[in-house]
Amino acid sequence: MGKTELLPGDEGGIVRAAELLSEGRLIALPTETVYGLAGDARSDRAVARIYEAKGRPSFNPLIVHLPDARLARDFVTWTDTAQKLADAFWPGPLTLVLPLRAGHGLSALVTAGLDTVALRVPAHPLARAVLRAFGGPVAAPSANPSGRISPTTVAHVMAGLDGRIDAVIDGGDCDVGLESTIVGLAGVPTLLRPGGVPADRIEAVLGAPLERDAGDAITAPGQLASHYAPGARVRLNATQADPGEVLLGFGPMACDLNLSETGDLVEAAANLFRHLHTLDRPGIAGIAVAPIPDTGLGVAINDRLRRAAAPRG
Repeated sequence: MGKTELLPGDEGGIVRAAELLSEGRLIALPTETVYGLAGDARSDRAVARIYEAKGRPSFNPLIVHLPDARLARDFVTWTDTAQKLADAFWPGPLTLVLPLRAGHGLSALVTAGLDTVALRVPAHPLARAVLRAFGGPVAAPSANPSGRISPTTVAHVMAGLDGRIDAVIDGGDCDVGLESTIVGLAGVPTLLRPGGVPADRIEAVLGAPLERDAGDAITAPGQLASHYAPGARVRLNATQADPGEVLLGFGPMACDLNLSETGDLVEAAANLFRHLHTLDRPGIAGIAVAPIPDTGLGVAINDRLRRAAAPRG
């Protein structure tokens, strides 16, 4: 592949991005969570190119992004619970996993062999403009080599995928900086991955607690044990850096970079991947990370950090 195009986030860039998607090519586009690597979810070739560009394990399924909730009914068995959550959180950082309907038309590669599919309507205005211009479903995992830190800026995307994808459309920095929460609705509502919408907000809408997924099987994107990993090893719950390490802090403390000096979990979530990118540099033996409260968005932050710190395969 040749040079990756840098597209402006204007009408011309939107038209060009939709044109590339229609040709079965790949673009990176911003969402409110992270930059996604987008391809036509109905095209086996386009989806295969996503796996190829990312070096992504084929058993890790992809999230399908839609311009609006109405389109979801073309692909899944829609439910009252799905409608309730869509009304409350779409567009936004919530992904719903639902049973595929007959004649859905999605590439089998999107679901990695499962009989369900993960759907989301992103809130970023540029992402939605591209999706509307394209007019169809887009498979869009994070726009980074598989298992590495998720990208929240164009520079992050280019650092990992320059020359491996067709274009990046510039929407500035991502606001949330943490992937979507994933809720399974194929049976009892189940939290499959914590993320940008805290579980307690979802439970408040449902009026009931979410089940927690305790199985080892891959049932949704982002469930690999080792994932979101920088090149340097990651050590959690550290109060200081060991020799050769850098310290990623939280709250008032001496450190190399701080997720949030004031202990704000929303700020910490937005800074997580950006700060890991910054600290992951040559000559660093490891990244020590201060304790993060395991409440609210802290649950999702700790989930990402545990995967980043997991033994590499």
